[in-house]
Amino acid sequence: MSTGREISDNLSHVRAQIASAAIDGDRNPSTVCLIGVSKQQPDQRIEAALSAGLRVFGENRVQEAEARWLLRQKQIPDLELHLIGPLQSNKARSAVRLFDVIHTVDRLRLAEALYRVMTEEGVFRSCFVQINTGQEKQKAGIRPDETERFVKTCIQEIGLNIVGLMCIPPAEDAPAPHFAFLKKMADQLHLPNVSMGMSADYPAAIELGATHVRVGSAIFGARTPKP
Repeated sequence: MSTGREISDNLSHVRAQIASAAIDGDRNPSTVCLIGVSKQQPDQRIEAALSAGLRVFGENRVQEAEARWLLRQKQIPDLELHLIGPLQSNKARSAVRLFDVIHTVDRLRLAEALYRVMTEEGVFRSCFVQINTGQEKQKAGIRPDETERFVKTCIQEIGLNIVGLMCIPPAEDAPAPHFAFLKKMADQLHLPNVSMGMSADYPAAIELGATHVRVGSAIFGARTPKP
C-alpha cells in the first residue's frame, strides 16, 4: 500500500507535470484544477493526500462519497468535491447536497431533476455535460451532433448552470484527438471549462486545453480491489 511519503511525492510530481504541460500549452498552471480521484481508496491514502495539501477530490458514487466525506466536509472548510461518475436521477438530491461540481450531466431527465433539487435546496452547483466523443454504445454521454441543442436546452430552458464539457475517450483510441475535439466544442459553445485527462494522459489533455484533470492512480497508487 502507498505510504504517506509516497503519496506526497506522487502529488508533487503530478503538480510539476501539470505546470510543465500548462507552460507548454502557453497557459498559466493556476488555470488547471487537479481533481484527486479518491474512489475506492482507503482512508490512510485520503488522509495522506489531505496532509500533502490536496483539497479537490473526485468520486464516482454518491453513497461511497457520503461515507467518506460528510464528516470531513464539516472539518475542512476549503474541501471541494466533484462527482465524476454516472448519476441516477433519484440520487440527485444527495448529489446536490454533497458535491460542489457535477461532471456527468448526460440526459434531460437528470438535468431537470438537478435543477429542481437545487431550487428546493437553495444551492446551485456548477455542472459539466458529459460528451460521448467516441460514440460508444455502452458509454454514457451526449452524442457530439446533439451537444449544442442539449447544452442550450439545459441553460436556456431548464436553467442549469452548465460551465463546461467532459469526456472519457475510448480506451482503444489515442486520446489527443478526443481532447482537441472536446475543447473545440466547448469553445464553439462559449463554455469556459473542459474536464478531460486522467492518470495516463493528463499532460496531453492540459496541452490541449483541459481546465480540470481527474487523476487517481498517479497520486494514490493502484486502487484496492473490492472484496
